[in-house]
Amino acid sequence: METNGKDNRAEARKAKRKKQVLMGKIVIAVLVLIIAGLCFFLIKGVFDKKKNTNGTSTSGNKQTESQTGASETNQSETQKVTEAPEEDLVAKADRLAAMYDYDAAIDLLKNSAGYANDSALQAKVSGYEATKATCVEYPLEEVTHIFYHSLVKDTKRAFGPGDHTSGGINQVMTTIEEFNKITQSMYEKGYVMVKLSDMATFDENGNLVKGKIMLPPDKKPFVLSQDDVSYYHYQEGYGMADKLVVDENGEVKTSYTEDDGSVTIGNDDMVPLIDEFVKEHPDFSYRGAKGTLAMTGYNGLFGYRTDIVYKTRDPESLDTDQKVWLDKHPDFNYDQDVADATKVAETMKANGWTFASHTWGHQPVGTITLDKLKVDTQKWLDYVEPILGPTDIIIFAFGQDIGPVEGYTAENTDGKFEYLKSVGFDIYCNVDSSQYWVQFGDNFMRQGRRNLDGYRMYYNPELVSDLFDANSVFDKSRPTPVPPM
Repeated sequence: METNGKDNRAEARKAKRKKQVLMGKIVIAVLVLIIAGLCFFLIKGVFDKKKNTNGTSTSGNKQTESQTGASETNQSETQKVTEAPEEDLVAKADRLAAMYDYDAAIDLLKNSAGYANDSALQAKVSGYEATKATCVEYPLEEVTHIFYHSLVKDTKRAFGPGDHTSGGINQVMTTIEEFNKITQSMYEKGYVMVKLSDMATFDENGNLVKGKIMLPPDKKPFVLSQDDVSYYHYQEGYGMADKLVVDENGEVKTSYTEDDGSVTIGNDDMVPLIDEFVKEHPDFSYRGAKGTLAMTGYNGLFGYRTDIVYKTRDPESLDTDQKVWLDKHPDFNYDQDVADATKVAETMKANGWTFASHTWGHQPVGTITLDKLKVDTQKWLDYVEPILGPTDIIIFAFGQDIGPVEGYTAENTDGKFEYLKSVGFDIYCNVDSSQYWVQFGDNFMRQGRRNLDGYRMYYNPELVSDLFDANSVFDKSRPTPVPPM
């Protein structure tokens, strides 16, 4: 009995030791697994940190890295919207409001991140809404339209004895000094540039839809245009710009040849001068509007020789000036000039400028036949429109018109209105000395324009007194008397 008892206890101790050994092994295995797991995650963390720093990844982690990168990018963009750009956002909204586009300014701020909790942005919107409420609709029939030709930089060269246009430059051109004074005067009097399309648009059937111009009570809209921005051959050497160019900053400037033959890029004509003025005075422009350039085509566009005769060099089609110019430029590249002119046009349109036909050959539309008008217009559509883009505006050369003041019909225009309307022209502008003259027909708009040049300032200063004081603007370097028309 005693022996059996000892055996039983020995067996119990063996079993207990086996159980302890087994439990020890299990604990060790668990510890090994825990340590291995910790090592794995530590190594993975170091690898991921290095991967994010260096921008590298393995093929197995491409999707994970892409998702992580997208998350970080979204977070970064959110921070950009909610933090850094608030100042830029407000500046952009202020500029829109300064140009009387209050709705766009309000939408910009209301749609920004954090607007609901930003009292400063909410106050801005309230201010825009209050200013918008003070605006009144301006009578479209009282919108004035002024225009210029190329501006004169060097009066000695322009008005000297070599003026081969028998005083024409003195008559119809304006100097840069005069232009800047006129612009400043009109700004101080509350004038604001608008587009012709702000006054009238046309539906799919060609019927007129009147516009609505809303401005503060102390502001007055006006339309600005410039004729013959082709820098014709005859202008060379007479103290005016040579061409328009797009500079390294993507802005349209002038190329001008100095007395010594050097070329400078600057602000020596209306387009860059207006662009610079609006940068400084955004309230001079209604919703980004600039002027309208009335373009011919027979010498090309913007100083580029883009008409087809410069490519074909057909002796029977070239005039004397064109032949002389081509002889002086044996390396002339027609395709490059077309490309450069197109770039200028696209840059201008993106910056608020518009274009109009001035007829291809500067034709007197009131006296030429319908057949001749058709031939000339087709040239404009073939060689000018592809560069400028389509337009529904025609600004008549010489200030002529195709019909009487009562309004256009097929009969009283000898079919000219019907034809011009059929090829896309809806807005027609002549020259008139009245303060304003606007006519709305069922399917057209017509407006008179006022020439602000040497002739008008010298002989009729009273006709521009609503815009500026001619005596203080008139450039004293002009020879007087200005030759009569």
